[in-house]
Amino acid sequence: MRVYELMIIYNGDLDEEAVAAWQTQVTTNIEAEGGRIPTVFDTEPWGRRRFAYQIDHKWEGFYVVLEVVTEANDLDSTDRILRLADRSDVVRHKIMRLPDDEATRRGLIGEAEPADVG
Repeated sequence: MRVYELMIIYNGDLDEEAVAAWQTQVTTNIEAEGGRIPTVFDTEPWGRRRFAYQIDHKWEGFYVVLEVVTEANDLDSTDRILRLADRSDVVRHKIMRLPDDEATRRGLIGEAEPADVG
């Protein structure tokens, strides 16, 4: 098992329904890749936040953080969808693999599961 943390910054001008639609698309794609988003943690919407500097003539964005548990070595198709998304919807995204000890500490993987080498 591998655990990833995915942060997505949506355009601050989007309404909550548009952000929810994007989240549904991202979640569906992750599940299609064999991953899951633990229901205990699900998504962590940070809400609208002000940027430290202007990005694409905008000063704020809507931040969402997902914790993803998957057998896959990466989340390439999710990354591709977010990279190809219209810049008016998805401003930035970052996928980061969590170290096994941090994933265990957060309760995302158990102690009994073997560490994946690679």
